[in-house]
Amino acid sequence: MPTPAEIAKLIDHTLLKPEATRADVDALIAEAVELGTYSVCVSPSMLPVTVPDTLKVAAVCGFPSGTHTSSVKAAEAAESVRRGADEIDMVIDIGAAKEHRYDDVRADVAAVRDAVPTPTVLKVIIESAVLTDEEIVGICRAAVEAGADFVKTSTGFHPAGGATEHAVHLMRETVGPDLGVKASGGVRTLAQAEAMIAAGATRLGVSGSRALLTGAQPGGGY
Repeated sequence: MPTPAEIAKLIDHTLLKPEATRADVDALIAEAVELGTYSVCVSPSMLPVTVPDTLKVAAVCGFPSGTHTSSVKAAEAAESVRRGADEIDMVIDIGAAKEHRYDDVRADVAAVRDAVPTPTVLKVIIESAVLTDEEIVGICRAAVEAGADFVKTSTGFHPAGGATEHAVHLMRETVGPDLGVKASGGVRTLAQAEAMIAAGATRLGVSGSRALLTGAQPGGGY
């Protein structure tokens, strides 16, 4: 099993509450440095932020509904990168996925990919809890074809729920060994983190990182 320090290196330490303040983001960054997480993940309006070279910065895009037009998502992603984001976590059009319009999902992802080319890391949030297995597979294939670097389970905001071992395993099986898989939404304990990693996750989206890594009583949230 990975150690807590090793798990920390897989965590995007996340603060996406709409009432979050800049002081809250400053505290998030300080905690991320202390805990040794991989990155912080924030809303675009919080950029730019000041972080040490050891810490990456991720920003969300089309969040949390995914119903923004592709051109708006592309512009939002590009602005976030200009303002210092190293990684973009975009939400797909979930309605298109439910209608099995995978070509539209592919085009949506491709529009953002074109706006933020490599080396920017692009993660595609599929909201797996509202999808069938067939839909998860179809979306993951579309994300791969569009040039994504990661597929990601959830926003953490949908009432249907967040990450599951089953979804992570299916996503890993679909994208193969070379693409990243991020488990987010409801990952609050060390045991849950270990289970997601065992299922194939290579990144974790966590808001309560301290509680997870220390074994403290977990709180709610992302």
